[in-house]
Amino acid sequence: MNVLAIDTSTTKLVVGVCARTTDTVTVLADVSVTDSRHHNELLTPLVQQALAAAGGDFSLLDAVVVGEGPGPFTGLRVGMASAQAFADALSIPVYGVMSLDALAAEVATVHPEAASGRLVVATDARRHEVYVAAYDNGDRVAGPDVVKPEELSGEYSAADIVCVPEALAEKVATTGTRVQVEVTPASLVAVADWDSKPHPLRPHYLRRPDAAEPKQKPKSKAIPDVQL
Repeated sequence: MNVLAIDTSTTKLVVGVCARTTDTVTVLADVSVTDSRHHNELLTPLVQQALAAAGGDFSLLDAVVVGEGPGPFTGLRVGMASAQAFADALSIPVYGVMSLDALAAEVATVHPEAASGRLVVATDARRHEVYVAAYDNGDRVAGPDVVKPEELSGEYSAADIVCVPEALAEKVATTGTRVQVEVTPASLVAVADWDSKPHPLRPHYLRRPDAAEPKQKPKSKAIPDVQL
């Protein structure tokens, strides 16, 4: 099974093609880039680039996997809408996965001790906050949540390994060994529930969009009320 993997939940635009069997996930192409402002413009060209690098075109694909966040409103919408459109056009299934679950899976791949211990993963949520989840022996036991990094407590207060962006490493109030790992196409494919029918895509925003409707300006008293 050949799978297109997409994640737009962070500044890293993850795009790749993987070959999946029951026991293995093999990366055929990974063209991921870091560009927080141009996900919309870059996504489709990167998908085409990944397919070419994998030795085919859209007809190569059997399924699509996409990260559902948590992440910013605009970024998630771009990735999930595109993934759904590709799947619909090709009449293939699309699987949504929690992006933090994929991150945790990648940590366990790079640092195998994380698979049998306590792990906390966090990504930058902007506004001086982080998206966070906790795992024990590979199972998610808390989250996803959005909190200030210095206010992490309870299930997030201690871990064997803490995966957090380098810029936030000193701010996260969680004890444990710091590592920096990012989501990959392989980790997205690895955490998809292939034994179940894919559910409708559900973005995890966790809060309202940064953009808000402007407050209504007071009307000048010189302008009369007119009813038509």
